[in-house]
Amino acid sequence: MNMMTKPGSRPESRYDILFEPVRIGPVTAPNRFYQVPHASGMTNALPRVRAKFRETKAEGGWGVICTGACSIDLSSDDTPLPMATMWDDNDIKSHALMTDAVHKHGALAGVELWHGGASVMNRTTRVAPLSPSGIPWMATHVGFMGNLRPKTMDKQDIRDVLRWQAEGARKARSAGFDVVYVYAGMGYLGYEFLLPEYNHRIDEYGGSIANRVRFVREMIEVTKDAVGEHCGVALRISLEELRAKIGINHPSEAHEVIELLADVPDLFDVKMDSSPTDCSASRFTGEGSHEPVIDFVKKLTDKPVVGVGRFTSPDTMVSQIKRGVLDFIGGARPSIADPFLPNKIREGRMDEIRECIGCNICISSWHDGVPVRCTQNPTAGEEWRRGWHPENPGKAETPERVLVIGGGPSGLEAALTLGRRGHEVTLADKSSAFGGRLTFEKTLPGLSAWNRVVDYRLGRLREMTNVEMYLESDLGVDEIIDLAPDHVLVATGARWTNFLYSSMEIPVGQLEQERVFTPDDIGAGRLPEGPTLVFDFDNYYMGGVITEHLAAQGIPVTYATPAGQASAWTIMTNELPLVARALTKRKVPVRTQELVSGFDGEIVTLSQIFTGEKTTLPCRNVVITGLRLPRAELFDAMTVREADLRAAGIKSFSLVGDALAPGALAHAVHSGHRAAQELGLGALPFRRDAPIVEFEPSYTSTAGLVKAHP
Repeated sequence: MNMMTKPGSRPESRYDILFEPVRIGPVTAPNRFYQVPHASGMTNALPRVRAKFRETKAEGGWGVICTGACSIDLSSDDTPLPMATMWDDNDIKSHALMTDAVHKHGALAGVELWHGGASVMNRTTRVAPLSPSGIPWMATHVGFMGNLRPKTMDKQDIRDVLRWQAEGARKARSAGFDVVYVYAGMGYLGYEFLLPEYNHRIDEYGGSIANRVRFVREMIEVTKDAVGEHCGVALRISLEELRAKIGINHPSEAHEVIELLADVPDLFDVKMDSSPTDCSASRFTGEGSHEPVIDFVKKLTDKPVVGVGRFTSPDTMVSQIKRGVLDFIGGARPSIADPFLPNKIREGRMDEIRECIGCNICISSWHDGVPVRCTQNPTAGEEWRRGWHPENPGKAETPERVLVIGGGPSGLEAALTLGRRGHEVTLADKSSAFGGRLTFEKTLPGLSAWNRVVDYRLGRLREMTNVEMYLESDLGVDEIIDLAPDHVLVATGARWTNFLYSSMEIPVGQLEQERVFTPDDIGAGRLPEGPTLVFDFDNYYMGGVITEHLAAQGIPVTYATPAGQASAWTIMTNELPLVARALTKRKVPVRTQELVSGFDGEIVTLSQIFTGEKTTLPCRNVVITGLRLPRAELFDAMTVREADLRAAGIKSFSLVGDALAPGALAHAVHSGHRAAQELGLGALPFRRDAPIVEFEPSYTSTAGLVKAHP
């Protein structure tokens, strides 16, 4: 490293390549950090929430900031899933809030114009979906299911979509966007023309790969005709399935598509075909997992290429650039976890990067139809409505002494935020290590990256002179009174129980038997011996990973659940098919729609949840992964002695995290952050966003909306 620099300048760094400007057609990105289009759950109904969420990333150094999917016509209606629209003047005004906010920090703003084709059901607009040949996407997830099948597009439909794309591009430029997308990925309309499974046409848009790519080429061309003089035009394309199809003149059809389009767009945004592979959870996939599929693209085009891979390591990023894999480091999940990741690299503060843990709780937000949430970054989605900033929680007007009891995710986040606000903080945990539930969970199959929640917070806390941390400190009410802090936050977590589950779908009764286990028992080192049944009605990750963990120990294990699939809720985090593969790999029998209705230590009785039909299974142990309840004993004891606490000068004491309401890690971290922000103030205001309606929308005369008038 060359340390010979001018006074006040930054020493040369091996990371400087990441901060080089890159041209995208007529515009220039200030660096190689590119927040690719990703769902945020923030539609045009939440324009201020969306603008501040994206602006925070621009403030943090991301050079290009893009929207999520933005519909170009009412025939592309994904409701009730969140989607943005670019239909009328109100939409232009709504998006302009975001572009203005992003431009304030010198970043480019990009818009992912989108037509869902056969992958949308148009539940609200009730317009027939469009597809090349009338072939629908027959989803198995109820959130995507519907009964309306698409119509086969005729030539007028194709001309209409091209017109809507051009009109959408012009509206996008009016809204202030610098980069305008054509979308040919993830099962949507452009993608459907590329794949023969969807495209059965016998005209000039079907058959050969040259014909199948025609529609996408024309979409790019009409976009460039509309705005190409002023805006970069990007193609977002999925390559996984095309890479698996043998080409005529190249190794695959993916190679042929890229060669045919090599000089047409200003930028290639390359990705996978389905959510489980495109944004796979860290439990199953490591950093840079897309490379084997997209590594050829730069060999076939001189245009810049952006791709993702849950990049959090600056060295990996540099490697992607220097080895000619990518020109831009794309980020979706890492940009949510740490909006200031680029600036931290630029300033040599790598230890301060809040690394994405790959839990995909952010993706579940989209499936839930709500603003994005993040385990690592509790301020995500709260930037406007609660006024939270990921790096600066603001200073307390009157610093006070705060005792945080419990060093799990919620307690660590509370202590960190309190410390940053200037309070004098004491963090105490009765265990021999900080981490709470993650002390055990990080050892389970695929969950090691989740301990970044602990590592990041401990690293920052150890730098603070106003925070003291104590382990093996089992505090009772008397000890709390002796310490006499101003405030106490009780973050003592939750415990797994041995409750069973009823046909009314509620926890009911408890299975009292010597060989009945919970995840807490497994975490304490108490392993079952002999054939074991894992009964899972928690439905998130724990039942699956406990099953894998036991199978890896050589314990014969069967998985049973009242749900229709193993770890059913993981459909929300894109993990469901990968959970099924993992259990199959471990040769674990999976039984669905069944309840445990009895166990005598040798035989477990299972009942079909809908019919009550009973079956039995030889079994020596049952592990129940179901109901969690707060560990609130200390708080309850404090409540009994509230007068003594007040007499000692303790102004408040409250529960946070799982001790308040058990949930996912994201809920615990958010609870800890909120408690620290509101300490001594009570519940702070929660601003409610509203759509921009400056113009009264006019009626439509065709499938597309006409311009609104004042």
